[in-house]
Amino acid sequence: MKKALFIILLLLLVPAQINILNAQVGEQRSGIAIGGHGGLALNRISFDPTIKQKMHLGPSLGVAARFTSEIYFKLICALQVEVNYSSLGWRENVLDASSNPLPDTYERNQNYIQIPMLARLALGNENGLTGFLVAGPQIGFLVSENSRRSSVWTLDSSGNPSRPNGMYVQYNMNADRKFDYGITAGLGMELATKVGRFSLEGRYYYGLADIYKNGKKDVFGRSNHGTISALLSYFFDLKK
Repeated sequence: MKKALFIILLLLLVPAQINILNAQVGEQRSGIAIGGHGGLALNRISFDPTIKQKMHLGPSLGVAARFTSEIYFKLICALQVEVNYSSLGWRENVLDASSNPLPDTYERNQNYIQIPMLARLALGNENGLTGFLVAGPQIGFLVSENSRRSSVWTLDSSGNPSRPNGMYVQYNMNADRKFDYGITAGLGMELATKVGRFSLEGRYYYGLADIYKNGKKDVFGRSNHGTISALLSYFFDLKK
């Protein structure tokens, strides 16, 4: 079902993005800009059965190319393609049976190469301040993962980690699926200056893939990423 949803959205979004490049309706542009960005990614994995978590905090860095095609009803239309490195994963909020915090800590870091392909619509002065919306499909590839836990590790009478819902098998489970896909969208502001374009952006990614197998006999029925990113970007124009 998730794969079908992603394919449907891809079929809807990709032609729209191609049309942005080939549009002949508004005031034509042929701008090309390249740049990079950096910021923070706050990630949580939606597990079923539930694992109580805090936000996992990691870096997000990348490069991007932007192709501006036209101004249509005052909207500056562009296609933006990125290649990013992001540290995702989860950070557990370890509680006892009475929901009191334990001294145990556990964090899983999962490092991804991500490729979003975004339709970008901006409004404002293209040579000054603009506000913008980006949205589109994103794929990712897990390149490495590691975990970190506290020296204190509370065990039950059977010698297993003491957790209120009995979920501890994830500590010894690496991701089954290296390929990730989903939908991302964000809002931001950009300022064009003589030395380049500077922007601040907030973005949300909803993963449609699960990191673990989710069959009837598997541990988890769901295990997908949800990421909030805050990004600072710099672009310079190769062609206006």
